Amino acid sequence: KQVGTWEELDTYLTDLTESGSPPGLSAVIVRDGHVTYSKAFGMADGPRHVEATPDTVYHWWSMTKVPTAVAILQLREQGKLQLSDAVATYLPWFEVEYPSSTRPAITIRHLLQHTSGLADTMPAMIGWVHYDDEGRNQTEVAKKHLPTFAKLRFEPGKRSTYSNLNYMLLGAVIEAASGDTYESYVTRHILQPLRMSNTAFVYSPGLVKHASAGTLPVVHYYTPLLPYFLDASALIRQRQGKLFWLNRVYVDATPSTGLIGSAPDVARFMLAYLGHGVLNGGRILQPESIRLMTETAPIDGRGLAWVIGASSGARFLEHWGGGPGFATFMRLYPDRNLGIAVLANGTDLDRSGLADLLATTELSR
Repeated sequence: KQVGTWEELDTYLTDLTESGSPPGLSAVIVRDGHVTYSKAFGMADGPRHVEATPDTVYHWWSMTKVPTAVAILQLREQGKLQLSDAVATYLPWFEVEYPSSTRPAITIRHLLQHTSGLADTMPAMIGWVHYDDEGRNQTEVAKKHLPTFAKLRFEPGKRSTYSNLNYMLLGAVIEAASGDTYESYVTRHILQPLRMSNTAFVYSPGLVKHASAGTLPVVHYYTPLLPYFLDASALIRQRQGKLFWLNRVYVDATPSTGLIGSAPDVARFMLAYLGHGVLNGGRILQPESIRLMTETAPIDGRGLAWVIGASSGARFLEHWGGGPGFATFMRLYPDRNLGIAVLANGTDLDRSGLADLLATTELSR
């Protein structure tokens, strides 16, 4: 799909949400230090007749990994860790099974770049949900699940395989190095300095006011998996046509997938990153750390947290989020000082297509 004006983009996004996949979304674009586009389309909660707005909040899911990486780089700036440090230095219970007699240490950098060799925790992670707003000790969560996934798929550093467990372990490293809980550290050192007041790890009364309900198509590859991992009757609130509307859930493992927030808050995060780590006087990273995350030599297209790619001849940094209920992405074009994010309450989303579409529309203005 090609669009050339904001009006054509609005029409396209309206048609997309009216198709029900997703039923609602909020989109935001930042460029040259300013928000240039912030709109919402469709329904935040169809059965309850709640329309999506720019302030609607959605689960970030795996987009959370980028703030987790930022927290690690902050601790490096504070002299509390180095990326070359062995994970076991901070987590003495960290033990894995190597594929050969060679036993190179798994480092913090390996976790950040998904080059540790650890297997992913999906689809088992679907079952790591709870419905109360009580937090879980992230060091204990990582320690509990590590043995199930401790057999390495390859020697550390040899290639890259995406794994939520890498970032669960980074959350435990953050707790060990900072002496704080993961959620508290990220809130005090990232969310608050950037005034991301509509983003958190739990649904506060303010977030509840703007909360969207996640959806899952009745016919979907996730649907038959649900009974194997959780009580589907607890997850599914109601059915409306071709969609299941879901109850509000939390995932036990927050460093890989726990943030909940609005598109304007994602815009603030992107503006800070594109602004060399600072926004309106609130600094989250030094420029050196931004360069390290962005320009580090990628393995299989990965930097530190970011996937590094190119579109229309321009380099971008990107991270997706997804799971039953919500789909998200943010994409940055550092050389063009451009950032794009879409948060949606559908399980499926054409992230690459939408990112290209929004970037093209913005750059053609």
